[in-house]
Amino acid sequence: MRFLVVVLVALVVALQYRLWVGAGSLADLHGLQQEIAAQRQDLDRLRTRNQELQAEVEDLRGGEAALEERARGELGMIKPGEAFIQVIERPKVEAAVPAAPTK
Repeated sequence: MRFLVVVLVALVVALQYRLWVGAGSLADLHGLQQEIAAQRQDLDRLRTRNQELQAEVEDLRGGEAALEERARGELGMIKPGEAFIQVIERPKVEAAVPAAPTK
């Protein structure tokens, strides 16, 4: 009888070890759930980006306004007869404050 109790206790300990620490444990399950959540966030971000890109493609296919805007903004193109003027702003320089004389 004592032997049977020892075997059952050992079996319970082995099963508990596998549940908490071994392969397929609760810790592994929690880690996998976190990875799934991260993958879902990435998937949502990529779906949003794909929708934006698809809308941009449709704009470029459908109208000249989007195409013209892109040519002007990214390629620096201008229409015949237009003049290109580029304004470069200088960063403001603070006036140097003279140091107080030391005694």
